Amino acid sequence: MKIIKRILLLLLAIIGIAVYLNYPKLNIISGYASKSLASNVFISKRSPSSIVENDNNMPLIKLADIALDEKEKKASATVFGLMERQSVYREGLGCVLVNDSFDASKMTLKPNRNTVLDTLPYPFGNNKAIDTVFANIDYTQLSQAITTAFDAPTIKKTRSVLVLYKNRIVAEHYAKGFSKETPILGWSMTKSILATLYGTLEHTGKIQVNSPAPIASWQKDARKNITINHLLRMQSGLEWEEDYTKISDVTKMLFLNADMTKEQKEKKAIAKPGEIWNYSSGTSNLLSGILRDQFSSRQEYLDYPYKALIDKIGMHSMLLEADMEGNYVGSSYGWATTRDWAKFGTLYLNRGAWNGEQLFSPKWVDYITKPTAESNGVYGAHFWLNAEGKFPDVPRDMYSANGFQGQYVMVIPSKDLVVVRMGLAENPIFDVNAFLRDIIKSIK
Repeated sequence: MKIIKRILLLLLAIIGIAVYLNYPKLNIISGYASKSLASNVFISKRSPSSIVENDNNMPLIKLADIALDEKEKKASATVFGLMERQSVYREGLGCVLVNDSFDASKMTLKPNRNTVLDTLPYPFGNNKAIDTVFANIDYTQLSQAITTAFDAPTIKKTRSVLVLYKNRIVAEHYAKGFSKETPILGWSMTKSILATLYGTLEHTGKIQVNSPAPIASWQKDARKNITINHLLRMQSGLEWEEDYTKISDVTKMLFLNADMTKEQKEKKAIAKPGEIWNYSSGTSNLLSGILRDQFSSRQEYLDYPYKALIDKIGMHSMLLEADMEGNYVGSSYGWATTRDWAKFGTLYLNRGAWNGEQLFSPKWVDYITKPTAESNGVYGAHFWLNAEGKFPDVPRDMYSANGFQGQYVMVIPSKDLVVVRMGLAENPIFDVNAFLRDIIKSIK
């Protein structure tokens, strides 16, 4: 009996120490768990048990206890019974972490969608993909490359792979529980979607990337010299901490802020624009706010991403989630099926041309793939680059939309390739260089 009491006391002590050390983080832990559960259930239509066993099975996050209300489309989470956070599903805007001031009756607007399916074959349409056999592809070798991406599933954690060669599907595979119909969170791949909206605005003459960022509060200090280009290249010189392991600027923004467009805007300058490169999700959400202000109404803002880009290329599964104030979370919360993410890559492979229409200038591709100073050749304008050979066995012209935990839309123009990989493990645990190397080797 004494041994049992000692064990119980030891367990209580361990729990007490864990709570004490992590108490400031509990808000974020329960917030992440709640948001992850809600979005994966109500957007991806996955089971709560799968989310607990996989998506939320992360250090600290797995401490959270979750609850789901499918009828009300809500999810909640606590840690050791503390810091309850709730996430609510809103039609057209996805799931959002809410606070005590949330009033669902005020969020009545939602984006208008054009989801009429055309009859063109995939990827330029929504009909069945054309079966194409290329004489220069070793399909056995290609199949082995894809199989390798899915081996050691508890380590590599690959969920889906899709390879398009010359606008034709040559390989496609899904892990158990996922299919071509499953929307998957792109995390920071959403940044590249957001940047593309700026490309469409520039193409129609509605904005110039080298113009000063239209932020009234910056006009009385050195921040007035920050341009939209500086923001797209993460070169604003503004203070920002992008650290997901603690309470930082990015975790406060994503898990505490009602309006995520403000966090970066209110930061002080620590360098001149263009002087440093500092990756910032806050900058992307600031750009979402600037995008919002280009329109005369909130409805026009909500409609624009779908009207100008997403539904235009038939990415009908895509959903951009919004914060509590109805701003698109352009840094992180874009969902789409693997096939629809591949459509996005195909649009770039074809330099903005889609079924005879130019959605953005071909020069926009040159712009977003131009290496940003101080980034060591790994970053352009809200896209990642291989300009200096970070992946040594992959062509230098490869560029990509990347997301947390190994979400990738990779475009290799010199090889006519678009490769999508979605998962829960990123480079180097999932070896991107070897993965792409083996796919490329299969094409003779």
